[in-house]
Amino acid sequence: MISAMSLKIKGWRKIIKWSIWGILGILLLIFLIRVAVFEHNYYFEKDGSERAVAEGAEEAQEELVEVEPTIMEIQEYRVAADRPRYLSIEKLGIEKARVLPMGVNSKGELSTPNNIFDVGWYDASGKPGQGGTMIIDGHNGGPHVFGVFKNLPELVKGDKIIIERGDGEMFIYNVVENETVALADSDAYMKTAAKSPVAGKESVTLISCTGEWSQQQRTYLSRQFTRAVLENS
Repeated sequence: MISAMSLKIKGWRKIIKWSIWGILGILLLIFLIRVAVFEHNYYFEKDGSERAVAEGAEEAQEELVEVEPTIMEIQEYRVAADRPRYLSIEKLGIEKARVLPMGVNSKGELSTPNNIFDVGWYDASGKPGQGGTMIIDGHNGGPHVFGVFKNLPELVKGDKIIIERGDGEMFIYNVVENETVALADSDAYMKTAAKSPVAGKESVTLISCTGEWSQQQRTYLSRQFTRAVLENS
């Protein structure tokens, strides 16, 4: 009789043990499902909302540098005599941002400098004083700090952009137009951006991300194109 009762007790213990594990498994599964649903809903709600500061790079950017170059680093920056060295826009508080020569990435897109306070000059575009159109891009922000071109949309017709060449000569460009273009249309607009807005005049086009942020696409949904022509040319 005692042995039979002992077997029954052991059997119930096994049942209770596996029941507890089963309940814990179900609870864990419910928790994971709730997390997945919450994450999906969160990204869906955030899609299209504007971010004050960039949370990530527009493409899988390597680590962005968010420290402003020192005065010494700026002064010691050198380029060839015929290339753009510094960019200044008094209205936006930009003074002698270093202009780094850049190419295109593996996707055929313009590359941007790692430091969000530098700007990139597409080295297959024009050069200052040679009559063509320079293309210069820059970040509007990094993970924690606003970038050099955060306020680019504020420029209006007549505002001045100053490019200092490697030999020290200054070139002043007057803004002619400042367009916000949807991301879907930005590639097509590049053909326009690569030409002068005024026929026969040397120009510069500044480009940056702007507008609303898409968490799903992990990029801004617009691009800013600021076009300016050389003064007295």
